[in-house]
Amino acid sequence: MTVTAPGRTDRHYLMCEPLHYTVSYEINPWMDATRYTDRDLALRQWRTLRDTYLELGHRVETIDPIEGLPDMVYAANGATVVGGVVYSARFRHPERQPEGPAYQKWFADRGYVTHTAAVINEGEGDILVVGDLILAGTGFRTERAAHGEAQELFGRPVISLELVNPSYYHLDTALAVISSDPASPQIAYYPPAFSAGSRAVLQTLFPDAIIATDADAVALGLNAVSDGENVIVAPGARDLAAALTERGYRPIPVDTSELLKGGGGAKCCTLEIRA
Repeated sequence: MTVTAPGRTDRHYLMCEPLHYTVSYEINPWMDATRYTDRDLALRQWRTLRDTYLELGHRVETIDPIEGLPDMVYAANGATVVGGVVYSARFRHPERQPEGPAYQKWFADRGYVTHTAAVINEGEGDILVVGDLILAGTGFRTERAAHGEAQELFGRPVISLELVNPSYYHLDTALAVISSDPASPQIAYYPPAFSAGSRAVLQTLFPDAIIATDADAVALGLNAVSDGENVIVAPGARDLAAALTERGYRPIPVDTSELLKGGGGAKCCTLEIRA
């Protein structure tokens, strides 16, 4: 039986305005430091994304961007927050390593309980909450040992998933949480991004998952944000949008093409704060 939309729930997001956004180094296949980056366009696209959340009734807070950290706009990578507990990010590449402490300080300054990661993990880039489970990616950025650390910290089962295609270097580029309702969990994913064993695990856990097409994946369509009813998707992910509509969701195309030059879309720009 096909899973359908369970309904919208209020969300609390943290975002970072791309005031210092540029592509000045290359740490994923999407980045090309020789290509022109239009910061003003990135700012307009980011503000449209933020305003869309606000129009949908969600709460959005912002962290001040830091000069010299152009990827700080990808707030989802900055931490994972479950039950008000913050698991800090610890980035693999030196260019991004200062972001982890910056995001952790933001949470600590506001009274959140924070846990400093002992091993490399890149926040919600690789750690996604689906109902009562946590899906955790590894293969390119986050170390498998971080999955165990997250499980001990959050007290939820963590399912490890192996990523094998460098274009989908974070889990949130290959898999989207469409419904996080424990009674009706729903994901969409792109099978070629995963190892054979991980594909089998996803098929077992989510037999009614939406299967993304090549076109969806290339548009970074799986870097989507859902509140259980409305799903922010890349305009190019037309097959995914049609599949979402079929399931009773409302896809909302938001263009983040300039931010895609750094390897991120709507989800990368959006860190969910789960109370």
